[in-house]
Amino acid sequence: MSFLGVEQSLTGRRWVGPGVEVDRASEMMAQQTGLPRSVCQVLARRGVPAMEAKGFLEPKLKELLPDPREMKDMEAAATRFLEAVRRKQRIAVFADYDVDGGSSAALLLVWLRQMGLQATLYIPDRIDEGYGPNVPAMQELAAAHDLIICVDCGTLSHEPIAAAKGADVIVLDHHLGGETLPDCVAVVNPNRQDESGDLGYFCAAGVVFLMLVEAGRQMREAGAKGPDLMALLDLVALATVADVAPLIGANRALVRQGLKVMGARNRPGLVALSDVSRMDSAPSTYHLGFLLGPRVNAGGRIGKADLGARLLSTDNPHEAAALAERLDELNTERRDIENAVRAAALEQAEERGLEAPLVWAAGGGWHPGVVGIVASRLKEAANRPAIVIGFDGEVGKGSGRSVSGVDLGASIQRLAAEGLLVKGGGHKMAAGLTVMRDKLEPAMERLSELLAKQGAGQGGPADLKLDGALMPGAANVDLIEQIEQAGPFGAGAPAPRYALPDLQVRFAKKVGESHLKLSLSDGMGGGIDAISFGAFDTALGPRLLEHGGARFHFAGRLEVNTWGGRQSPQLRLEDAAEA
Repeated sequence: MSFLGVEQSLTGRRWVGPGVEVDRASEMMAQQTGLPRSVCQVLARRGVPAMEAKGFLEPKLKELLPDPREMKDMEAAATRFLEAVRRKQRIAVFADYDVDGGSSAALLLVWLRQMGLQATLYIPDRIDEGYGPNVPAMQELAAAHDLIICVDCGTLSHEPIAAAKGADVIVLDHHLGGETLPDCVAVVNPNRQDESGDLGYFCAAGVVFLMLVEAGRQMREAGAKGPDLMALLDLVALATVADVAPLIGANRALVRQGLKVMGARNRPGLVALSDVSRMDSAPSTYHLGFLLGPRVNAGGRIGKADLGARLLSTDNPHEAAALAERLDELNTERRDIENAVRAAALEQAEERGLEAPLVWAAGGGWHPGVVGIVASRLKEAANRPAIVIGFDGEVGKGSGRSVSGVDLGASIQRLAAEGLLVKGGGHKMAAGLTVMRDKLEPAMERLSELLAKQGAGQGGPADLKLDGALMPGAANVDLIEQIEQAGPFGAGAPAPRYALPDLQVRFAKKVGESHLKLSLSDGMGGGIDAISFGAFDTALGPRLLEHGGARFHFAGRLEVNTWGGRQSPQLRLEDAAEA
């Protein structure tokens, strides 16, 4: 049964409220624990038992962080790493060009610098070299280094790693592994085929952090002391959120603690980036995912691939300010390029139809640095897995994003094994691929078949799940701060979403290209401000701008807006329906 009777909202979705069981469980939890009802609602929806509620609200690393040795090859990786440190060997870090790769590289560079060693950073160019280790780069690094550490890449790089003659190689990764592993000192990856998968939720920076934990343990056993690992958690938090790793298990504690470390403003790169992003409040998962992450990514997308990692690892405030400024400029350029590709891709996908198990688009000259973001937009528009491919001549480089319950990475690997792709891989929710033009149609047809077998393409737009209804007067700063106790919120742990029923639009204004700012009123003195990002990419923006005095139900997530030192509640609007 629909919530507030909304069968079809302005974005075409049915609204679904909390089940009776969740309501009962939250009520009982409130009675047993004395916690606010709003917090108990969030915990009950997450399936947290009343007896574990208080522990859940205060996640502690010492209780949640797994023993690093639960991962295969971890001991060997840390031992070889420490041998290189002890013998002052030449170390190179080969990283992916995204936030997770940059943060993973920065973790190692900063740790090594504190131990008196300067490592070489190598990040491949997205266009010229593509993802992961390649033979020329690994040969060049091996000629000048004793140890190469591949972070956020390398699990499928058999040939390039074999080409690193004369150097040892360690892989610290989280992407899906194949049936065989590269021949090297260690491949530490919770998503190797011979792992249980219990720790598969870690991003690469989480794996690197665990390796440093193991290194610290080995150092203590030898009577030595290593750098303070807790001070590195801001980098782990940034990578975890920006790489959309689920905020479950140890990731909750890593992000919660990492946000506190970031708030102390001790890392020059993150201070400079926060300032150019005009962050005016304590860091949150929103800031990491939507302000800092895209700017760190911008270098790898359309600029120089190593800018993000250099920013995150520098200890020089002047260099940090210059790098942050450049990344901010590149992010603005990236938005312009993305908008052009997105319009063309959406038009093409709509012509092909958004009802199939797979939504895809391909075009000549589409910048490979933005195809992943555009794939995300297509996925959101259709509630289907999406692939977007940019062709340069006969070779297409693409990126895909999936929906919950559909493993895209495994299907892409299958396509590569069947010879329909030049190469491809990834994880459940995201994947990359290279395809020749003459294989494009058969590859997409086969991928659609594979995804359909997993249930992709069933149903229309996803139901909008709501946690309850609130009147504007109840949506105050105190309530929002209470709810935040159940965080951090993000992938795998969505922030609660509420309906604010039967309100009038007192004021509406288009902001920027596609956003909408609103002031809402209940007609009895109560009201709340709202912001809807990307509202004009759907029917939401035009209808609410030209509201004609009509009353609406509004749905979204509550947040605290800080302006001029004052705090006020704000609704991050996601949907609306005529009342």
